[in-house]
Amino acid sequence: MVCTTIVNRDCDGIWDVLCEDWLEMAEIRLDTCKLTLEEIDDLFSSASCPLVATCRISDKMTPQKAETRLIRAIHAGANFVDLEIEAPPMMSKRIRREAQEYGTTLIRSYHNMEETESETALHAIVEKCLHLGADIVKIATMAHSKEDVDRVMSLYDRFDPNRLIAFCMAFDWKESRVECLAKGAPFSYAAASVYDNSLINLGQWPSMLMADAIYGDFPMYTDAPLEMPASKSMAQRAVLCAALAEGTSTLEGFSTCADTEAAIGIAKALGAKITKHKDELTITGIGPLKEGSLDISELHAGESGFSTRFMIPIVSFLSKNDVTITGEKTLLTRPLKGAKDIMEAFGVKLNVSEDGEVHVPVTINGHIRSGEAEISGKNGSQLISGLVTALALANGESTIYVKEPKSIPYIFMTLDVLKKFGVKVACDMEGGQEFIQTHNWDLCERLIFHIKGGQKLKACKIKLEKDWSAAANFAVAGALFGDVALFDMPEKSVQADLSILDILADAGTCITQEPDPDTGNDILAFTKAPLVPLNVDAGNCPDLFPILSIVAAFCEGESHISGVGRLATKESDRGKAIVDMLTGMGVKAAIKGDELVIEGHSLARRLLTKTLLKGGKYSSNHDHRMVMALSIASIGADGPIEIDDTECVVKSWPEFFKNFENFKKGIAI
Repeated sequence: MVCTTIVNRDCDGIWDVLCEDWLEMAEIRLDTCKLTLEEIDDLFSSASCPLVATCRISDKMTPQKAETRLIRAIHAGANFVDLEIEAPPMMSKRIRREAQEYGTTLIRSYHNMEETESETALHAIVEKCLHLGADIVKIATMAHSKEDVDRVMSLYDRFDPNRLIAFCMAFDWKESRVECLAKGAPFSYAAASVYDNSLINLGQWPSMLMADAIYGDFPMYTDAPLEMPASKSMAQRAVLCAALAEGTSTLEGFSTCADTEAAIGIAKALGAKITKHKDELTITGIGPLKEGSLDISELHAGESGFSTRFMIPIVSFLSKNDVTITGEKTLLTRPLKGAKDIMEAFGVKLNVSEDGEVHVPVTINGHIRSGEAEISGKNGSQLISGLVTALALANGESTIYVKEPKSIPYIFMTLDVLKKFGVKVACDMEGGQEFIQTHNWDLCERLIFHIKGGQKLKACKIKLEKDWSAAANFAVAGALFGDVALFDMPEKSVQADLSILDILADAGTCITQEPDPDTGNDILAFTKAPLVPLNVDAGNCPDLFPILSIVAAFCEGESHISGVGRLATKESDRGKAIVDMLTGMGVKAAIKGDELVIEGHSLARRLLTKTLLKGGKYSSNHDHRMVMALSIASIGADGPIEIDDTECVVKSWPEFFKNFENFKKGIAI
C-alpha cells in the first residue's frame, strides 16, 4: 500500500489530500502540520482511510509536546503511531502503553540522513526496535551506492517482512521504496504531490506515480452502499416458529432463498397459512399445540440441513405417526452426525444407514419425552436448537447438558427467536478461568439448558436482521481491494458471522461507521489497509471459512484458522475444497490437525512479483459459500475464474451475482 506523507499543511489542506480518490492511507506529520489538539481529534476520528500519526522531536517540538500530540492521535483513533528510536525512555513506555490499550499499531523508526550502516549495525537496530515493543520497524537510511541499498533490502531475508518497512533515501535510489513492497513490507511512503520538494529530494515518489507503478490498471473498487439479504438463519427459525405459534405473525424484511423456501414448504405442510407481499411475510400458525396432534407422514426439507435437524425433535412431539423427512441434492450425502444418540437420550429413534450414521431421508419413530441428559455438541447446534424448542412445548421439565458445544451463536439465535414468540429457556455457560475472565464463547466447555415444558408459542411481529454470512463476502472485498459500504447491518446481533467484524478489524482493516444522510440508518464501510495474518478460531462460524481463506491469501505471512473439523459435513467437504481451491490458485495451504494453515502475500507484493491468484476453471463442489469466495477471489486473479456450478447460490442468496456485478461497476481508480 502507498502511505502518503502530509507535511506543512493546515487542517483544511490535510482534508484536501484525504479526500483524493487515489489516497490509500496517510501519514500526518504532527510536527510540521499546523493543527490544534481539537483538530487532531477530528482528523483521526473522522478519516475513512488508515492514518499514521508521526511527530518528530526537534528544537521546535519538545518530547513533551510530541508525546501530547501523539497520545491525542492514539485516543482519537490513529491506526498507526510512529515513534523514533531516539525518543526518551519514559516517553517510549507511555506511548507503547497507550498504543496497546487503544489497539494502535506501534512503529519504531530509525533514520540516518548521512549514510547506511553495516549489515551488523542494521540488524542490531531492527532488533532494538523490536525489543522496544515495535509492531513494525521502519528503517530509512541515506544510500550512496547500490551496495547500500542491497544491505537494507537484505533485512527482509532475516526479519518478518510484514513487520518491516526498510528502504533507502536519495532520489537516485527511490526504487527501493517500491522494492520494499515486493519484499512484503506492509506499506511504503510517498509524497502528496510533486510540489513537496523536500520529500521528493529524499526519494519519495508522488503518490499517484507510486500507485501507478504498483497497481498499473488493477482496479480499486468502491460503490454506493450495498443492501444485504435478510439473515437466512434468523428467517428459517422465525418461519418455523411462526408456523407453530398461535395467531398470525409478521416477518418484516424477508428475502427469499432456497433454504427459506424449504422452511416455508415445511410450514405449509404442517398446516400454516402464509402470504407474501413485497418483503413482508404473514404466517398464521397451527397453535396451540398438543403432543401427537398432527397426522403427517412426510416433510420435505429441500437442501436445508437446518430445517431437517430442527424439525426432527419437533415432529417427534407433534406427529402421532412415524414421520420421514426427505431432502435433495447435497443434503442426501451429508450424514446427520450425532443425531441418533441425541434423540435416543429423549426416547426417539432414527433410522440408521449401513455406515452407522443417520442420513436423509430420515424416519423419526416415537414421541419425545422430557427429562435430563448429557449430549455432545461437537457436531453442531441445529439439532440442539430443535431439541430445546420441542422440550419447551412438551410436558414436564428438562435439563440438557451439552458438552463440547459448537456453533454457540446459532443456539443463542434460536433462544432469541423463541423469546420473541413468548418461549423462555434458561442457558448457563461453563468453562475454565480464561472463559470466566473473557466470556469468549470459543472457550465455553459446556452449556446447560433449563427448560420448563408446556409453553406456548404466541404470534409476534419480527423485523429480520440483514445477513452477516452474505455481507462477509463484500466486507472482505473492501478489505482487500478498495472500499465497500454496507447498509443497515446489525452490529449488536447473535449472528455467528458477525465475527467477521472482529476478524477483519484484528487483521488491520479500516472499518468506519456513519449514518446514511437520507434514512439515518448506519452505513458500515470497509476500506483496504495493511493486513496482518489471521490467527482465529472459526469453529463457531464455519460459514466464514471459505471467504476467510481468501483474506489469508492476501495477508503477508502465515495465517492459522482453527475449527476445520466442523467443515466435513457442510454442503461440501469445505476443508478439502478450500485447500484444493487455494492450491490451484498458487497459494500454499494445508490442513494440520484442526487448523487451516495458509501462506499469503499482500496485494502489492503479488502485483509487483506477478503472483496474483491463478485464474482458470474451479469447482464449487455445489457449495454456495465456495461460489461466493471464488467470486471475490476472482478480483485478485491474473485471469478469469470459471466456476462449474454457480446456480447453487440460490440456497442462500439468489441475488448474489447481481450485487457482485453492481459492486464491480463502482471503480474508483
